[in-house]
Amino acid sequence: MSEVDIKTVAPIKELDVLGRVCPYPLVMAKKATHGLNEGEVVKMLCDSEASVTREIPAFCQKKGLLIDSIRREDKGYWEVYIMKPGE
Repeated sequence: MSEVDIKTVAPIKELDVLGRVCPYPLVMAKKATHGLNEGEVVKMLCDSEASVTREIPAFCQKKGLLIDSIRREDKGYWEVYIMKPGE
């Protein structure tokens, strides 16, 4: 399952943390990913660069979660996808 493009999986949860600064997006990412089953994806809309480029990826690495993001230049935010990988 790790070869799946995370962005193509239908998310089970979508979070909008636009306008929120660290640590709020990280806290929400932690809550949203708690209890994820293998293959499930959480999608976040976030405009906090520090959260998207440092805090959330560090959390995902520590927890063994996959992360990918798309920067929407025209909208000024990122779409962040977090997945619990299968074995």
